[in-house]
Amino acid sequence: MRIDFHTHTFPKAIAARTIAKLEKSARTASYADGTADGLRASMDRAGIDFSVILPVATRPGQTETINRVAIETNDHHRETGLVSFGGIHPDNTDYRQILRNLAKNGIRGIKLHPVYQQTDFDDIRYMRIIDCACENGLIVVTHAGYDISFPDGSQAVPEHILAVLDTVKPDKLVLAHMGGWRCWDEVEQHLAGAPVWLDTSFTVTPIRPAADTCRTQDESRTLSPEQFGRIIRRHGCERVLFGSDSPWSDQKEAVEILMGSEFTPEECTAILGGNAEKLLFPFHCI
Repeated sequence: MRIDFHTHTFPKAIAARTIAKLEKSARTASYADGTADGLRASMDRAGIDFSVILPVATRPGQTETINRVAIETNDHHRETGLVSFGGIHPDNTDYRQILRNLAKNGIRGIKLHPVYQQTDFDDIRYMRIIDCACENGLIVVTHAGYDISFPDGSQAVPEHILAVLDTVKPDKLVLAHMGGWRCWDEVEQHLAGAPVWLDTSFTVTPIRPAADTCRTQDESRTLSPEQFGRIIRRHGCERVLFGSDSPWSDQKEAVEILMGSEFTPEECTAILGGNAEKLLFPFHCI
């Protein structure tokens, strides 16, 4: 089974303008149209069975709608292959009720984005949310490192993550972008081997410039194959999850890059879905 643990979709009515806005801010072209149908077509090309959709609440008032859509999406995940996590904002004061409701309705996890939510990851509000999520058996996925749209946004660098690990000790924390986008030296030194999962999203696939945009070589820099391999070896293949960040990477290309890497077929199978299956479906309730 192949599982992409890191994807994004938007409601069909706003997908086109949302993608256009994000392409402009990131100066990066998308590989899909940002709709659920576009993601499913991409999954078919890549041979992916399930994709985890990670919504981000950039305002507290978005949380209710995001989570209603997530629950509706999950009601059909066996037919569509789309598994949606919930969203929450650090300013949601009713976070306990939100998280209990997500768990009660079969949502498997939540997504946090410290850069978009303009809050340091070790802020007490996040730590309370993470602690409560763990109490409710929810997986917590967080953006980690810098963000291509906000190159100076340092709200989720390794020092913040280490502080949370020391204080909260979450049992199911997934760090996107191999532990910290463009913080990979610090990840290799301080986070590899920590009790977290790493996802591979938007790290080794090429960054495609948006139309009429030029990117310097440094602006297009991704994680080198050598360091990618070293971090995974040090961390352990059993705690690495395949992710593409679709629509910002091509799922098929991301699969091919991993399968062409230094890892054995058995290790690739684990990263491409075996590890995620154990995390998402621990009782084989697919």
